[in-house]
Amino acid sequence: MGDYEMMDKEEIYSKVLRAGRRTYFFDVRATKAGDYYLTITESKKFTNDDGSFHYKKHKIYLYKEDFTEFREILGEMTDYIINEKGTEVISERHQKDYKREDNDFVAQEPKTHEDTSTDSFTDISFEDI
Repeated sequence: MGDYEMMDKEEIYSKVLRAGRRTYFFDVRATKAGDYYLTITESKKFTNDDGSFHYKKHKIYLYKEDFTEFREILGEMTDYIINEKGTEVISERHQKDYKREDNDFVAQEPKTHEDTSTDSFTDISFEDI
């Protein structure tokens, strides 16, 4: 564990995405041979009964040979979701018993943002790798 922790601290290139209670860490790391790979860590914040916090972490390791396919599948999946459901987040408060006037807004929303969102997401997603 000690050696791994030391290696873990060495920052080659890192980005952080904060998303509510979740934080995503994108880190470029080095293999023993000196090549680079990517780790994506999801850290989720939980509140304990006494008001203190704890975090649960999940880590994905992504190696060069899988970049192309990973990007393609990620792009395909995100495009599919946007095409099927639009860019606006659908939550319980968007159900029909919440607010009547929201329905028109929801119907038009995907058309407005579809092109820009999909393109900008593709540009941003893994361009820096």
